[in-house]
Amino acid sequence: MELTALLVILIIGAVAGWLAGQIVDGYGFGLVGNIVVGIVGALIAGFLFPRIGLSLGGGLLGSIIAATVGAVILLFLIRVVKRA
Repeated sequence: MELTALLVILIIGAVAGWLAGQIVDGYGFGLVGNIVVGIVGALIAGFLFPRIGLSLGGGLLGSIIAATVGAVILLFLIRVVKRA
């Protein structure tokens, strides 16, 4: 993996994690935590979206939106588990 690709993944993860933290009130994990949440969210979206037939298109914006939706799902699941 090239350095440029790694930087793009980290930036998308950070933006998606930050956006998800803003959407799901009360969840912000700092820069590293947001990157991890964003990357895991992108993995969730990459697994879930094709199975339900959803495509957000390609490019940077589509990747950020998909990763954000996946990160929101992840934060929602974390909230449910913490309450149980």
